[in-house]
Amino acid sequence: MSTLCLSHAQVVDVTAGMILPDRYVLSRDGLIEAVAEGVPPSSADRHIDLRGRFVLPGLIDAHVHVTAVTADLPALRSMPASYVTARAIHVLRGMLMRGFTTVRDVGGADFGLAEAVMEGWIDGPRLLFGGRGLSQTGGHGDMRGRGEEACDTCFCGRGLGRVCDGADAVRHACRDEIRKGAHHIKLMVSGGVASPTDRLTNRQFSDDEIAAAVDEAAAAGIYTCAHAYSAAAINRAIELGVRSIEHGNLLDDTSLDRFLAYDAYLVPTLATYRAMAAEGTDAGVPAYLLAKLGDVLEAGAGAVERAHRRGVKLAFGTDLLGSMHRHQLTEFALRSEVQPPLAVLQAATVTAAELLQMSGQIGVVTPGALADLIAVDSNPLDDLAVLQDPDRHLHLIVKGGLVFRAPQR
Repeated sequence: MSTLCLSHAQVVDVTAGMILPDRYVLSRDGLIEAVAEGVPPSSADRHIDLRGRFVLPGLIDAHVHVTAVTADLPALRSMPASYVTARAIHVLRGMLMRGFTTVRDVGGADFGLAEAVMEGWIDGPRLLFGGRGLSQTGGHGDMRGRGEEACDTCFCGRGLGRVCDGADAVRHACRDEIRKGAHHIKLMVSGGVASPTDRLTNRQFSDDEIAAAVDEAAAAGIYTCAHAYSAAAINRAIELGVRSIEHGNLLDDTSLDRFLAYDAYLVPTLATYRAMAAEGTDAGVPAYLLAKLGDVLEAGAGAVERAHRRGVKLAFGTDLLGSMHRHQLTEFALRSEVQPPLAVLQAATVTAAELLQMSGQIGVVTPGALADLIAVDSNPLDDLAVLQDPDRHLHLIVKGGLVFRAPQR
């Protein structure tokens, strides 16, 4: 058995929004065994003194694409799997070293990557994957250009989505992704920025197709999430049983009513729009796709603010692509413009854990939870800026009881 003791820590209780002073945190075999006052046990295999530092749960990003190693998604599907995997290893390690100990991949990652992380072959966050996102022909997951003809091999590359038309085809695709180990099913129910042949306002998939996916996911004990921008697309998806809406920039008051009535989650991704606006062309996003960015860029923060005020459950997401993955922590700064620090921190911990159906296992520092822990040098409840510069302020990273970064002293 392996034990780790973190002593003299200021533990951040993200649920209550308070600091538990001078605690020790003891983990055994990857689980937190005790969070207590008093003299820490001397028998632990490893002891780390965190005097003056603040311990909080490992962060959770509920919307990533770890295999999006280029921002040119149409080009991604022709890349060799070995090349994409090699670059995804770098993406995953970068996320872990920013303090993210769990991520939800909503298009692209598969069993192989998740298993390699779990077995320790790759240093990265715990990877909850959904396989490929489901799209109708010409939808947000269909990366063929207007001049491409349909063929049986069009979707055999390394793309993030798969095309299926009709309720029966959607059921088959869901069952196939579930067979391959999907933790959730992703649906494209509106147009998007990165897709070449649709408009943002497009409403995609029929009611029967969405209902089929929701039914198949429920039968397997998992859930559906949906890429959606417009209020019409958001409202319909929620009414049909989708658990979380990704992005949601163009929601309205009727959408907020539905989030509350159906106990659905919103996963905004402000960081990706800011990054694409600043450097999308340099990162490889085709210029004709960036032309669609303006409609959602300015609306994003307002949607988060309105949802927060109404009490909608908000989880943390980023949706970054290619070289822009490095901007993952800017989501904290962007959300802090419209939300208090505690609400943003809860979105990246306890609320995200609830969305991922892992309440009590991740997102909290409490006995019985996985020993996913980070430590910073000032109180994040006062200012989230401490989470935005990991090279200076992030002194400890522990995932499942394994130490990936420790203080020098």
